[in-house]
Amino acid sequence: LLPDFLFFAGYVIAPIFQSFWISFHEWDGLGEKTYIGLANYQELMNDRAFEVSLWNNLKWLVFYLLAIPAGLFIALFLNQAVPGIRIYKSLFFFPFVLSQVVVGLVFTWFYDPTFGLFNAIIGLVGLGPVNVLGDPTLATYGIIAAGLWPQIAYCMILYLTGLNNLSPDQIEAARLDGAHGWKMLWHVILPQLRPATFIAIVVTVIGALRSFDLVATMTGGGPFGTSNVLAYFMYEQSI
Repeated sequence: LLPDFLFFAGYVIAPIFQSFWISFHEWDGLGEKTYIGLANYQELMNDRAFEVSLWNNLKWLVFYLLAIPAGLFIALFLNQAVPGIRIYKSLFFFPFVLSQVVVGLVFTWFYDPTFGLFNAIIGLVGLGPVNVLGDPTLATYGIIAAGLWPQIAYCMILYLTGLNNLSPDQIEAARLDGAHGWKMLWHVILPQLRPATFIAIVVTVIGALRSFDLVATMTGGGPFGTSNVLAYFMYEQSI
């Protein structure tokens, strides 16, 4: 483990402390650093753009976690030995292999108020055209929905793998004891899926906190900075 630890310390741990130390300086990235103490943090606390980005990241975190139960539900649905089930698995798996930029472009067209499929669908129930990405109150939720599409597929893959590794002895014993449906899921299946659930939570939380691609592709932080997130905010400040 020593070589791995050295690389991890050199390329992950050390840069974290280095970034923290740099935050106490005024620096343009090229010239000399000037120590200014907590001035950068004081400026950050009074920055409205930072506040909006932070709240949007919290929204991402809360709604992104919906991918975990959705992925579990789809995995349970697909974990059946019926003809053609591999085709359905491939269709549900497809969003995961797409680039985030491609997903962003697809949903940008999907939300388009003039020719997008979203407005065509809501028009069937008598609702007028909605400019999702142009509405300051809806833009963030529209981007999160786009991000959920591939994230649900990823969680589904984790749970499908976990379902294939379930102990048949425990399931058979539970059936002999009269466990079916919800009781079987809650007391027998879900406890065996804890490793998959742990990985799904970790990956989903990381994905929510580092969201950048979809924001950059779909809105560029707009309209009026209302869909900005911390990663894109840092990009704007530094680049």
